[in-house]
Amino acid sequence: MSKEKNTLYPIFLKVRNLQVLIVGGGNVALEKLTFLTKSSPDAVVEMVAPFFRPETLELAKKFNVKITKKRFTRKMLKKRHVVIATTDSPAVNKRVYRAARKRFLLCNIADVPDLCDFYMGGIVTKGNVKIAISTNGKSPTTAKRLRQFFEEVIPENIDDLVQNLNEYRKTIKGDFEEKVETLNEFTKGLISKS
Repeated sequence: MSKEKNTLYPIFLKVRNLQVLIVGGGNVALEKLTFLTKSSPDAVVEMVAPFFRPETLELAKKFNVKITKKRFTRKMLKKRHVVIATTDSPAVNKRVYRAARKRFLLCNIADVPDLCDFYMGGIVTKGNVKIAISTNGKSPTTAKRLRQFFEEVIPENIDDLVQNLNEYRKTIKGDFEEKVETLNEFTKGLISKS
């Protein structure tokens, strides 16, 4: 076995502040929109395709997603931050990728890891706690199983703990390092091994 390492850098995007374009209207587009709106219901999204599945249109309406029934053109990348291409045409997907790269836009071509600047991994959300899971684009099924595992083991009241620690943090005196040390000591029990 190789000692390949996942070198991806995880970030959490405030997609309500970004302009997201999804190119495509089929099953994969619906899947991407579903994951995006589940995690970020306030995401600003436009979808462009000559055809859309009825389920996609229904979900788009629910989350105020703009629908454009046209074929993709490079002009559609203007004033965008993130582009996701989900068409069943490799030629269109490559065109989207090349055009996005020229504009320095983050791009994800569904199911083509070599044409992705980022992956949409498994996500677990419990209140303010969110965990993103990546398998480096190798096994979405493993990410799904890990997501299910974490959904089961993270307690439902984790958000209460986060809220209480936030309130406690506001009362701590001292400089940044002293506050971090106090919180580290206070939260050590969260990961203690029995």
